[in-house]
Amino acid sequence: MKSSKSVEQRRQQIVAWVKEHGQSQVEDLAVRFATSEVTIRKDLAALSQQGLLIRQFGGAVPVPSTSVNAELSQVTTNDGMTHLAISPAANAIGKRAASLVKPGCKLVIDCGSTTASILPHLSHIDDLVVMTNTLSTANYLTQSDKEPTVLMVGGTWDAQSQSFQGAMAEQLVSAYSFDIAFIGAAGIDVNRGTTTFNELIGVTRAMAAAASKVVIVASSKKLTHKMPNLELSWKNISVLITDEGISEQDKLNIENQGVTVLIASPSGE
Repeated sequence: MKSSKSVEQRRQQIVAWVKEHGQSQVEDLAVRFATSEVTIRKDLAALSQQGLLIRQFGGAVPVPSTSVNAELSQVTTNDGMTHLAISPAANAIGKRAASLVKPGCKLVIDCGSTTASILPHLSHIDDLVVMTNTLSTANYLTQSDKEPTVLMVGGTWDAQSQSFQGAMAEQLVSAYSFDIAFIGAAGIDVNRGTTTFNELIGVTRAMAAAASKVVIVASSKKLTHKMPNLELSWKNISVLITDEGISEQDKLNIENQGVTVLIASPSGE
């Protein structure tokens, strides 16, 4: 059994790594620190409780500061308001995704850091109806000047994804119909679709099935994450919005499977 000293040293190194590299996935940290994913999750839970990191679905991001380069972090200030700190790349993806939304649209937004980057860009759109399985998303939306009608998915709270999951959540989602489902991706397989290590994929699939258009929002680095579980196949996806890091070949391969690939640039070009 490892000593408490070695555990503390590893956790200090994890904090330093995440601060330097931004959003970090559990599987990548496990490889980096030569330990199991279960151990890394325990480390992240402890570090989150200490306020040294912010846990997110599949990993962690640094605590926000002026030097943070994470995709997205959420901070609740003394006035009780929830604010988002978003990197330029993630902000561009969120803005491009929101451009697909028209007044009166019915949306369902899955958990995840990149899906949350859409939220600030919805604030000027009238008469939205938004369902989510994430408390932080619902909280942010209810603070908007043009507050949408917010529907909250029930079910069982999953601490790992910070969202509601399970059969009850799937049933509630399936009872509605939506114009657009905004869904993130832990990993992207060019040949198969979106992938994940997490086996809690029922709610995401229910969201996709209930929507006329399924939009995946994900950074191009997710193309390098090899994960065993297929979440959504390309035949169930309408649009992929990603950044300029995607190669022309990967873009072409995905488009050849009937998916529209949109590139979001921080410069707006």
